Amino acid sequence: MHSYFSRCKSMQVHSGYWVLYEKPNYLGYQHFLQRGEYPDFHSWMGYNDCIRSCRMIPPYQGSYRLRIYERPDFRGQMMEFTDDCPNVYDCFRYSDIFSCNVMEGYWIFYEHPNYRGRQYFLRPSEYRRFSDWGGFNSTIRSFQRMTDGFM
Repeated sequence: MHSYFSRCKSMQVHSGYWVLYEKPNYLGYQHFLQRGEYPDFHSWMGYNDCIRSCRMIPPYQGSYRLRIYERPDFRGQMMEFTDDCPNVYDCFRYSDIFSCNVMEGYWIFYEHPNYRGRQYFLRPSEYRRFSDWGGFNSTIRSFQRMTDGFM
Protein backbone atom coordinates (compact mmCIF):
# COMPACT_ATOMS: atom_id res chain seq x y z
CA MET A 1 0.00 0.00 0.00
CA HIS A 2 3.00 2.32 0.43
CA SER A 3 2.99 3.17 -3.28
CA TYR A 4 -0.56 4.57 -2.95
CA PHE A 5 -0.13 6.83 0.09
CA SER A 6 2.26 7.42 2.98
CA ARG A 7 -0.23 8.05 5.80
CA CYS A 8 -3.82 7.01 6.50
CA LYS A 9 -5.75 9.92 8.01
CA SER A 10 -9.25 8.36 7.92
CA MET A 11 -10.99 5.16 6.84
CA GLN A 12 -14.43 4.07 5.71
CA VAL A 13 -15.41 0.38 5.66
CA HIS A 14 -18.42 -0.45 3.50
CA SER A 15 -18.76 -4.14 4.34
CA GLY A 16 -17.11 -7.06 6.09
CA TYR A 17 -14.27 -7.17 8.60
CA TRP A 18 -10.73 -6.01 7.85
CA VAL A 19 -7.39 -6.23 9.60
CA LEU A 20 -4.96 -3.36 8.99
CA TYR A 21 -1.21 -3.75 9.52
CA GLU A 22 1.30 -1.06 10.36
CA LYS A 23 4.00 -2.61 8.13
CA PRO A 24 4.09 -4.25 4.69
CA ASN A 25 3.58 -8.01 4.33
CA TYR A 26 1.03 -8.18 7.17
CA LEU A 27 3.47 -7.27 9.94
CA GLY A 28 3.48 -4.82 12.82
CA TYR A 29 0.57 -3.53 14.87
CA GLN A 30 -2.81 -4.91 13.84
CA HIS A 31 -6.13 -3.08 13.90
CA PHE A 32 -9.60 -4.53 13.26
CA LEU A 33 -12.33 -2.64 11.51
CA GLN A 34 -15.91 -3.45 10.72
CA ARG A 35 -18.47 -1.48 8.73
CA GLY A 36 -18.35 2.17 9.68
CA GLU A 37 -16.46 5.44 9.47
CA TYR A 38 -13.15 6.06 11.23
CA PRO A 39 -12.26 9.79 11.19
CA ASP A 40 -8.72 9.31 12.51
CA PHE A 41 -6.34 6.59 13.72
CA HIS A 42 -7.53 6.97 17.33
CA SER A 43 -11.00 5.80 16.28
CA TRP A 44 -9.61 2.40 15.21
CA MET A 45 -7.39 2.25 18.34
CA GLY A 46 -4.32 2.92 16.23
CA TYR A 47 -0.95 3.90 17.67
CA ASN A 48 -0.17 6.03 14.62
CA ASP A 49 -1.47 6.70 11.11
CA CYS A 50 0.82 4.20 9.35
CA ILE A 51 -1.07 1.50 7.45
CA ARG A 52 1.09 -0.45 5.00
CA SER A 53 -0.97 -3.58 4.34
CA CYS A 54 -4.48 -4.90 4.94
CA ARG A 55 -6.64 -7.94 4.31
CA MET A 56 -10.30 -8.79 4.42
CA ILE A 57 -11.24 -11.42 6.94
CA PRO A 58 -13.44 -14.03 5.25
CA PRO A 59 -16.78 -14.87 6.86
CA TYR A 60 -16.79 -17.88 9.15
CA GLN A 61 -19.80 -19.95 10.21
CA GLY A 62 -18.66 -22.85 12.31
CA SER A 63 -17.33 -24.01 15.65
CA TYR A 64 -14.60 -22.30 17.67
CA ARG A 65 -11.79 -24.16 19.42
CA LEU A 66 -8.49 -22.86 20.75
CA ARG A 67 -5.75 -24.38 22.91
CA ILE A 68 -3.33 -22.13 24.78
CA TYR A 69 -0.04 -23.18 26.39
CA GLU A 70 2.17 -21.72 29.10
CA ARG A 71 5.40 -22.53 27.19
CA PRO A 72 6.64 -22.35 23.58
CA ASP A 73 6.20 -25.38 21.28
CA PHE A 74 2.97 -26.50 22.98
CA ARG A 75 4.69 -27.40 26.25
CA GLY A 76 3.58 -26.88 29.81
CA GLN A 77 0.03 -26.41 31.05
CA MET A 78 -2.64 -26.42 28.35
CA MET A 79 -6.22 -25.27 28.40
CA GLU A 80 -8.85 -25.53 25.66
CA PHE A 81 -11.45 -22.82 24.99
CA THR A 82 -14.55 -22.63 22.84
CA ASP A 83 -15.68 -19.20 24.05
CA ASP A 84 -14.34 -15.72 24.80
CA CYS A 85 -12.03 -15.11 27.76
CA PRO A 86 -12.08 -11.58 29.26
CA ASN A 87 -9.23 -12.33 31.68
CA VAL A 88 -6.68 -15.05 30.88
CA TYR A 89 -5.24 -15.18 34.40
CA ASP A 90 -8.66 -15.78 35.98
CA CYS A 91 -9.26 -18.77 33.68
CA PHE A 92 -5.78 -20.15 33.00
CA ARG A 93 -3.83 -19.12 36.15
CA TYR A 94 -0.95 -17.96 33.97
CA SER A 95 -0.42 -14.40 32.87
CA ASP A 96 1.20 -15.12 29.50
CA ILE A 97 0.56 -17.33 26.47
CA PHE A 98 3.67 -18.63 24.74
CA SER A 99 2.05 -20.88 22.12
CA CYS A 100 -1.40 -21.85 20.91
CA ASN A 101 -3.24 -24.05 18.47
CA VAL A 102 -6.25 -22.48 16.76
CA MET A 103 -8.18 -25.55 15.69
CA GLU A 104 -11.42 -23.87 14.60
CA GLY A 105 -12.57 -20.32 13.93
CA TYR A 106 -10.95 -16.90 13.93
CA TRP A 107 -9.77 -15.40 17.21
CA ILE A 108 -8.48 -12.03 18.41
CA PHE A 109 -5.83 -11.88 21.15
CA TYR A 110 -5.51 -8.70 23.25
CA GLU A 111 -2.60 -7.53 25.39
CA HIS A 112 -4.90 -6.33 28.22
CA PRO A 113 -7.92 -7.80 30.04
CA ASN A 114 -11.43 -7.08 28.80
CA TYR A 115 -10.45 -6.96 25.12
CA ARG A 116 -8.24 -3.88 25.20
CA GLY A 117 -4.79 -2.98 23.98
CA ARG A 118 -2.73 -4.31 21.11
CA GLN A 119 -4.61 -6.87 19.01
CA TYR A 120 -3.60 -10.00 17.09
CA PHE A 121 -5.68 -11.85 14.51
CA LEU A 122 -5.34 -15.66 14.56
CA ARG A 123 -6.77 -18.03 11.98
CA PRO A 124 -6.68 -21.85 12.23
CA SER A 125 -3.01 -22.79 12.52
CA GLU A 126 -0.32 -23.83 14.98
CA TYR A 127 1.51 -20.94 16.62
CA ARG A 128 4.62 -22.39 18.27
CA ARG A 129 5.72 -19.07 19.80
CA PHE A 130 4.21 -15.63 20.21
CA SER A 131 6.20 -14.23 17.28
CA ASP A 132 4.24 -16.60 14.99
CA TRP A 133 1.07 -14.53 15.57
CA GLY A 134 3.01 -11.25 15.32
CA GLY A 135 3.44 -10.76 19.06
CA PHE A 136 6.29 -8.71 20.47
CA ASN A 137 6.08 -10.70 23.71
CA SER A 138 3.89 -13.34 25.35
CA THR A 139 1.56 -10.84 27.01
CA ILE A 140 -1.98 -11.89 26.17
CA ARG A 141 -4.55 -11.00 28.81
CA SER A 142 -7.84 -11.66 26.95
CA PHE A 143 -9.14 -13.14 23.73
CA GLN A 144 -12.41 -13.48 21.89
CA ARG A 145 -13.97 -15.37 19.04
CA MET A 146 -14.47 -13.37 15.91
CA THR A 147 -18.20 -13.78 15.33
CA ASP A 148 -20.76 -11.44 13.82
CA GLY A 149 -20.82 -8.31 15.93
CA PHE A 150 -17.65 -9.22 17.87
CA MET A 151 -16.48 -5.61 18.24
